[in-house]
Amino acid sequence: MQKLNLPSYNFKLKSSENKTLIFDKLRKKYMVLTPEEWVRQHYVSFLIDEKKYPVSLIALEKQLTINNRKKRTDILVFNKEGNHEIIVECKAPSIKITQDTFDQIARYNLKLKANYLIVTNGLEHFYCRMDFEKETYIFLKDIPDYK
Repeated sequence: MQKLNLPSYNFKLKSSENKTLIFDKLRKKYMVLTPEEWVRQHYVSFLIDEKKYPVSLIALEKQLTINNRKKRTDILVFNKEGNHEIIVECKAPSIKITQDTFDQIARYNLKLKANYLIVTNGLEHFYCRMDFEKETYIFLKDIPDYK
């Protein structure tokens, strides 16, 4: 898999039926290693190891319904009160991050009301803090560490 613009982590990999699998420490099972899953697993490790977010506050592929259609967030981080704090949208490294990507995460956030939005393809990372009064987001250089 491609080297990402994130720290390197030691992942448990195995082969099964001609597919490479990666162990997901949150879901506690092996997942098919797609380019998007590679980015998701790196970003989860980044949140836990570098930003110090507790594993207990991170959920993967959380389902939500928007306009009667079922969608899934890639990574959802809660705060201590159990409210949505961060939504992370992961794309494969080959996918260019466009306005459509931001529109997708913004639609999710109309429902979830998270304070921060992150869009990443593992090579580029965009961080935003929500300004709910002005109904916009403010780009940041980074997201805050867990307090």
